[in-house]
Amino acid sequence: MSDSTQEEAHTGPIKTPKQLLLAVFFSFFVPVFAIIALVAYVVADNKPAGSAQAEKYALGGLTAQDMDRGVASRIRKVGTVEIRDANRPLKSGEEVYKAQCTTCHTAGVANAPKLGDAAAWANRLKTGFEALVGSALKGKGAMPPQAGGDFEDTEIARAVAYMANTAGGKFAEPQRAAVTAAAPQAAVPVTAPVAATAAAPAAAAPAAAAAPATAVAAGGGEALYKQACAACHIAGVANAPKLGDKAAWAPRLQQGMPQLVQSVLKGKGAMPPKGGTNASEAEIKAAVDYMVSAVK
Repeated sequence: MSDSTQEEAHTGPIKTPKQLLLAVFFSFFVPVFAIIALVAYVVADNKPAGSAQAEKYALGGLTAQDMDRGVASRIRKVGTVEIRDANRPLKSGEEVYKAQCTTCHTAGVANAPKLGDAAAWANRLKTGFEALVGSALKGKGAMPPQAGGDFEDTEIARAVAYMANTAGGKFAEPQRAAVTAAAPQAAVPVTAPVAATAAAPAAAAPAAAAAPATAVAAGGGEALYKQACAACHIAGVANAPKLGDKAAWAPRLQQGMPQLVQSVLKGKGAMPPKGGTNASEAEIKAAVDYMVSAVK
């Protein structure tokens, strides 16, 4: 009796050949399927632009360059740190205008008053210099805020004075206010405008010695986009395709990157050549790449 009871106590859960087969099957195939699923997940997660783009690439709808751009856009830095010299010489109003304002104010895009158009500037001049500068810094209508970019607020104010003076205004270029020792961290304010003297005629702002080079920082195409392209491509001014609008960009992407770059270099519709900047062809291509990557 005691031997029979002890033998039953050591009996395992597998009592028949069928149960043994099922145990062997699940112990082998379940881990295999789990490993396959894990590998598939990892591989799919590392695809340059997701499964949809991988499928397009397989079908010939995307090139290797498109895939590379997708990878670059996915791994680009979230933010950058830029160190600027607070004591650098200020750019003249004309220099700032040519680098940042000419895109819209030369052609009058989205009702922007054209440079030298006295009739268009007349009512604006009546609002006063401070109001004009405030509109430029904070943005107005289709014009995005101009503050916080590559130029100081004082330099933006200089550009406003330059444009206003070509249309009959009488504003002198603001100067950078001195920062006192008691408040070294205080923001540098724009000095109040003064009437132009006879030595500095109102209608003529000081001419730059040479055309300014477009300031493109380490951000590459994104930096140039924010400086010159965003004015129209954020709000879709003059039918400019908005950043990230896949439907608007679809027919343009069919033309291919070389044609898109050439359209920017030569100008198209309301967009002036090179977007109104002095950027190099490589910088223009980088900006186009940045905008295209947003719709991939």
